[in-house]
Amino acid sequence: MKKTFLTLTAAAALAAGLPSLVSAQNSAVTNAILNQRSGLLDKARVDIDKAIVNEKTSGKAKTWYTRGEIYQGMIDNPIYGKQLQPGEGLQKAYESYTKTIELDSKTGEFGKQADAKIEGLYGIAFNNAVNSYNSKDYDKAIASYKLASQIKPQDTTAVLYSAYASEAKQDFAGAKASYNQLLGMNYKSSTLFTRLLQIAKQQEDKQEAAKVLQQALVAYPNNKAFMLEDLNVAMANGRGDEALIKINKALAADPGNSNLYAVRGSMFDQQKKNDLALADYRKAVELDPDNFDAQFNLGVYNYNRAADAYTKASKMDLKTYHVSGKKFEAEGKKYFDASVPYFEKALQLQPDDRNTLSSLQKVYFRLGRTADSERLSTKLKSLSK
Repeated sequence: MKKTFLTLTAAAALAAGLPSLVSAQNSAVTNAILNQRSGLLDKARVDIDKAIVNEKTSGKAKTWYTRGEIYQGMIDNPIYGKQLQPGEGLQKAYESYTKTIELDSKTGEFGKQADAKIEGLYGIAFNNAVNSYNSKDYDKAIASYKLASQIKPQDTTAVLYSAYASEAKQDFAGAKASYNQLLGMNYKSSTLFTRLLQIAKQQEDKQEAAKVLQQALVAYPNNKAFMLEDLNVAMANGRGDEALIKINKALAADPGNSNLYAVRGSMFDQQKKNDLALADYRKAVELDPDNFDAQFNLGVYNYNRAADAYTKASKMDLKTYHVSGKKFEAEGKKYFDASVPYFEKALQLQPDDRNTLSSLQKVYFRLGRTADSERLSTKLKSLSK
């Protein structure tokens, strides 16, 4: 009986010890939480890093959620933040919250909280990227933008800004990858094609430039910049007739398109067909008075006529000047006067356009409108600062 009693006693002791074993398995998580709440994030980090490799606690959502909170808390802490590698806190917090959701779903106790925390991480990542970009640390900026994009995959802003940062560091391959990623996300912007076209030109890749241009024209068939580029390419390759056929077909299909007339006018300008260019610019303005290019080019047309007249007068000898010089100067003034409303309208449409400001400033000066000339001259100087 004594032996049986001792055996039962030992068994009871072992059974009583079981809860302490379970408690020991969870102690790292408990200690991490207690240290976190006490502000001892360095100790909390050590405890939680132990817990995520312990087979008894690594599969629990609470463990990973706690880890996310600890690393997130360290990010902006003036003391503990210095113990992290650049981007480490954000990356590990994101990984932890993602793992929490994987284990608990977005509707679980910890998964629901983790999902909300991830939303906050996006803002931190994006702001870090902006600060790095402004400091010209483009590698850090790109890494943070990519993390922001990873956190919120449907967001296009981080991808776009990542492309800008890649361009800033002359990483054209990285920029192209980001721009093409945006195209794959169905991001609608002619700027993407403009940048891809510019990169191809900078790399002197004519084949790539031609490919991008055709993609741009499919996406934006009436974009005047792409149409003009297409015409320029055709004309540069001796295909001026082909270019004219293209634009005439476009006009036949869309006769009310002001941009098409402005583009054809630019093409005639390049071919020195001034009368045809003038007619198209006037038609473009008639269809759309807010067509900047047409307004500006009408101003330029009259400006050039005025300059030609004054140049002829200035090259006359004294005898010839007395006979017909005043006539040419009067003609020049007439054309300068005619250019003013077009330049003024163009400036109204694009108030900081340097070409318009400079041209109108010169016209004002030639017409004796000193105050207006000085006003625009001052504005040009301010834009140069």
